[in-house]
Amino acid sequence: MRRVFVLVIGLALLLATPGLATADVTRSATNQKAIELVIARAVSQRGIPFAYGGGGASGPSMGTVEVPQTVESAPLDQAAADAAPLELVPGLTLPNLNPEADIPAPEPRRVEAVGFDSSGLMVYAYAGAGVKLPRSSGEQYKVGQKVVPALALPGDLMFYGPEGTQSVALFIGNGQMVETTDTGVAVSPVRTKGMTPYLVRIIA
Repeated sequence: MRRVFVLVIGLALLLATPGLATADVTRSATNQKAIELVIARAVSQRGIPFAYGGGGASGPSMGTVEVPQTVESAPLDQAAADAAPLELVPGLTLPNLNPEADIPAPEPRRVEAVGFDSSGLMVYAYAGAGVKLPRSSGEQYKVGQKVVPALALPGDLMFYGPEGTQSVALFIGNGQMVETTDTGVAVSPVRTKGMTPYLVRIIA
């Protein structure tokens, strides 16, 4: 119960305090410059498309995206339909007159695309400061220093899902983060739903 209370208070401070982490006195000047570089590299990628498995230390790379498949119905042969009119028998239900009603929606298919997924973007951002991060968000959650939300500083990594396995974003201060979205890399308001109890600080 105490842990949940600390998390709620921390999240409230993270979102409600506009100046939180903007005047950092705990980092050395060298580390502060490194964090500024990390943030600048992440923000510079705004608009780059999402691609699962995409991104690395050098920038966007080949990954995959899901695209919906369309259902193409066979053209109706009007002459055949006119030649064999539907015969109705009293007491029988009408057949399904919508030929597409029973066709299940096709599964999306994966196609190759150049872009970033969430962990690939973090690898790229931190590579600018000479830091090599693991490639998956779940592995990134295991490195660095765990930090409660109330003590978040720009440059800390925010994770989502069990043990950070679903996604990761870069906290940049003032209630904002850099993340990958379905429409590409974006600066977004901090999202707390599904967030792990801790952020991870890579550069102290």
